[in-house]
Amino acid sequence: MKIYGIDFTSAPSKSKAIACAEAWLEADILHIQKLHRFIDFPSFMDFLTRSPVWIAGVDFPLGQPRKLIENLQWGKTWAEYVDRIGQMTKQEFVETLYQYRQDRAAGDREHLRQTDRVTGAISPMKVYGVPVGKMFFEGAPRMLAAGFSILPCHPTNDPRIVIEIYPALMSRSIIGKQSYKSDDKRKQTMEMKFLRQEIINQVRSPIFSKKYGFVVEIDKQLTCECVSDASGDMLDAVLATIQTESAFRLPNYGIPKNCDRLEGWICA
Repeated sequence: MKIYGIDFTSAPSKSKAIACAEAWLEADILHIQKLHRFIDFPSFMDFLTRSPVWIAGVDFPLGQPRKLIENLQWGKTWAEYVDRIGQMTKQEFVETLYQYRQDRAAGDREHLRQTDRVTGAISPMKVYGVPVGKMFFEGAPRMLAAGFSILPCHPTNDPRIVIEIYPALMSRSIIGKQSYKSDDKRKQTMEMKFLRQEIINQVRSPIFSKKYGFVVEIDKQLTCECVSDASGDMLDAVLATIQTESAFRLPNYGIPKNCDRLEGWICA
């Protein structure tokens, strides 16, 4: 079975593409051999629908906070509210969140999901800075419309499985909260490049293999590209692939049985 790790963007382009690392497992060795870049959503979705069986870890929120959904009366199920949001324009979605935040008390304007609190992730309502809210808007409705099995929000019999992951969790376990990437060329440093190399070194180390139960082998050319890519997108796609394989080995993908399916869950 193919394993995909996807570093997503809400506005793919030639300068900022969706990065997707492709791997497969053989005798407890995770072979990460390819990296695909998509500059628009049609080519990205065509790629995903082309293969009949896979599991993909996506680096964007698959759900919104229950408090937001209930306050706006968006629906009782994940599929219902995601379908509703999918019928909006991006501007309508952003404006809806903007209006919702108005006149709310400080600290109660952008809610967190339960899984965000556990992992330290930012609110999926955020549409500026790191616009994960826009990523949700562009990603979740497309996953639903394609019919994929989206865990734990919307499981189906489709053999193409989507889970939410968070590459920062793995990078932090290796280098702490040091910054290893930036989209701003003025902030890109040689130290960040050394950190990207260190992350690669660690995920290929015997200590990592012993901890996670599988060996990571990364194509030599892809390794060079991950280290050279100052945006960190390629490395994040690789980390997403490793996290996806790690989750795949856990009971129920590491998702608590009592998690809120309306919100979704980050597979750590």
